Amino acid sequence: MSIYVGNLSYQVTEEDLKSVFEEYGSVKRVHLPTDRETGRPRGFAFVEMETEAEEDAAIEDLDGAEWMQRNIRVNKAKPREPRSSNARGGGGGGGGGNRRSW
Repeated sequence: MSIYVGNLSYQVTEEDLKSVFEEYGSVKRVHLPTDRETGRPRGFAFVEMETEAEEDAAIEDLDGAEWMQRNIRVNKAKPREPRSSNARGGGGGGGGGNRRSW
């Protein structure tokens, strides 16, 4: 399983996250997604720990805690939903015809 950590500071690093979560047990992996355009962290991360008990303890203690001047959200990560065959998202769009710009 994996832990979702949200509302993170944009200055956070994988090392910062690892050091915080190591207080609750062995950290197997930290994934800190970054924006493709800017390379800047996106404000959330995923942490995998050795056991579910370690994850539960971290979630209980850290959810809602203030860290780096932010109240972080920590909970079980939801499984990733499979993408549709149109990986870029739905088309749609289209014209509005008689729209006015005020």
